[in-house]
Amino acid sequence: METTLAAELAEDAAERLLRYVRIDTRSDEESDTYPSTEGQLELLRLLRDELEEVGLADVTMDEHGYVTGTLPATVEHDVPTIALFAHVDTAREVSGAGVSPQRVRYEGGEIVLGDSGQVIRPGESPELENHVGHELITTDGTTLLGADDKAGILVHVAAIQSWLNTAGSLPVNVKILIEGEEEAGSGSLGDFLRKHRQMLQADAIVLTDTGNFETGLPSITTALRGIVVVNVEVKALKQPVHSGMWGGPVPDAAMALSRILARLVNDDGSIAIPGLYDKVKPLSDSERKSIKALPSDETLFRKQAGMLEGVELLGGRHPWEMNWRQPSIAVNAIQASSRKDARNIIVDSAWARIGIRTVPDMDPKDVEKRLIDALQKNPPWGVKVDVHKEGAGSWWYTSSDAPAFKAAFKALRDGYGAEPVTIGCGGSIPFVDPFSKELGGVPALLIGVEDPYTNAHSENESLHLGDFAKATKSAIRLYAELVRVGERA
Repeated sequence: METTLAAELAEDAAERLLRYVRIDTRSDEESDTYPSTEGQLELLRLLRDELEEVGLADVTMDEHGYVTGTLPATVEHDVPTIALFAHVDTAREVSGAGVSPQRVRYEGGEIVLGDSGQVIRPGESPELENHVGHELITTDGTTLLGADDKAGILVHVAAIQSWLNTAGSLPVNVKILIEGEEEAGSGSLGDFLRKHRQMLQADAIVLTDTGNFETGLPSITTALRGIVVVNVEVKALKQPVHSGMWGGPVPDAAMALSRILARLVNDDGSIAIPGLYDKVKPLSDSERKSIKALPSDETLFRKQAGMLEGVELLGGRHPWEMNWRQPSIAVNAIQASSRKDARNIIVDSAWARIGIRTVPDMDPKDVEKRLIDALQKNPPWGVKVDVHKEGAGSWWYTSSDAPAFKAAFKALRDGYGAEPVTIGCGGSIPFVDPFSKELGGVPALLIGVEDPYTNAHSENESLHLGDFAKATKSAIRLYAELVRVGERA
């Protein structure tokens, strides 16, 4: 009965997802308001109304679009309180306007993405073999889908609906918070949490903004990397000059920047900034054993990353240890001139955006300072080097020893029919650390509905509806399991 109901609710949620993704909630980096677009407010207002219809009490939406609601358990004895969290905004890198999702029953071969001319081919995307016989929601190849994190919202709501439809009440106290600025850094979240800490106080947090390690393999994320970003500009001239008339004695700003960037890394790809690794938290024996036990190897990692034949893996460690628990550096963008405007000149300046992914127990501000010092030290040929800070977000790490994790493992095992794993994430989710800290360090369960082939933030994003249904069943089970383990603050 529970399995059937979960499937029915997941199907209803899938249909609602098709409506949600058609609302453009793409973040606007030029906006100085939170949330940044009217589309985000439109979906948040819709969710506010739907939460009231479901039966939540005290549903509100403030001037920054934060939607909150509560639903207490109707029992006389003490039960755990959980805080559910999700966000509506989508990544700014890809358009979210005019999303035209399609449901596909995959039976093999190519997947044609609408009329865009884009095709997902098995030879280019070998992961498709994992989806044969399953249904997917994909884009039409011109926009992102927006399942991150609109699908996560619906998992929360479906779990609440299941309990109300079958038992008439919840076995735990539920509080929910939905925001619209996660992709832009959750700039006003800290103030909101401090202002409403008592209202949101809970024994555990459940966040649906991560993914599973593999399709059908339930996963709980226990580590996130942080990020430090700076912009560096190198100047050598007042204006560009002709490379024939002045080349030789006049330094090239682009070449100077290239030399500065090259000295940031060693030959093995590790970061060559002194002292940067001093505070990196080493893996425990159990963590190292857990990574080695994952159903992955270097060949699969290379395939999933899209690495070309002959290109080396860096670091000399297991690739997932490198991705989850070691810092990394990347030049996100670089500009001196452009291919379109290329001509025989010596450019006057060159610019780059550089990001360092940080891990436990690194200090973001210390990393930022060391990076800036390395960029400005001994500039080649005396060129002028200006560095501007863009942001420094912290990493997050938690132990899986708390009783809430025991409940989550059991719920996921029942929902997916597979043994759950703990994993890390090489990316950043800015709100996790402040949310957990403001609530006194309560356990945070990062459980998502994506898999490695979701391709979030891209024009070929998809959602595996089989895993979506399993995530829904797991969320339903979680409430009962939290009561069984007696997870209390």
